[in-house]
Amino acid sequence: MRFRHSPEIWSTFPELTCGVLHVTGVTPDVDVTPLSAGHLGAARDRLAAGPEGGFPEIQAWRRAFARMGCPPTRYRCAAESLLRRLRREGDLPRLHPLVDLGNALSVRYAVPVAVLDLAGIDGDLTVRAADGTESYLGLGGESEQPAPGEVIFADQGGNAHARRWCHRQSGTSAVRADTAEVLVVVEAMHDGAAPTVRRMLDDLAAALDERWRVPSRTALLTADAPELAVPVRTG
Repeated sequence: MRFRHSPEIWSTFPELTCGVLHVTGVTPDVDVTPLSAGHLGAARDRLAAGPEGGFPEIQAWRRAFARMGCPPTRYRCAAESLLRRLRREGDLPRLHPLVDLGNALSVRYAVPVAVLDLAGIDGDLTVRAADGTESYLGLGGESEQPAPGEVIFADQGGNAHARRWCHRQSGTSAVRADTAEVLVVVEAMHDGAAPTVRRMLDDLAAALDERWRVPSRTALLTADAPELAVPVRTG
């Protein structure tokens, strides 16, 4: 399968920086608490100096949401939603060690991170405008249909794996206890985002090597090199 952004996304949002990581061999029995705690502590320190709405990383996504026609204080990118929860509740829920680590990195760097179970994705996955025929399954089991023009993660089977770009992830590809193969997508819009995204990918790759003992593959995508090809598993 291939992951990519459509040419229209790159032309409309030339400031986009996207990093991807592919890994096989993930299990739910790994302790990432020390790693996550460090990232969460750094995020709390930053929030103590001022709310997330003032972070340049979040402001950049708010501008992108406004450009998409989504009121940015009604529909927030995933990183902003996590930061708001951390500020209000002091912690984040525990879901799966890899998801927990992705969320901790997301709040530390104020950058959205999507962790997708490849078993739930049908063929290629493209970030593009919806045509109005795609189906979206919410984490609570609710079925929805994205509006034409809404930016989604769309697979070849007509499934939307995220709504409003990085606002809400689908239950179809949510990581669960039996997840083995994962695609992680890190997207940023702020000035100088590339080193931040690279650092986040490196942190995740190091954690996978140290805690799970599995290798991973990473890439920074650009308009000139817009896709990552993932080998199809057989047998």
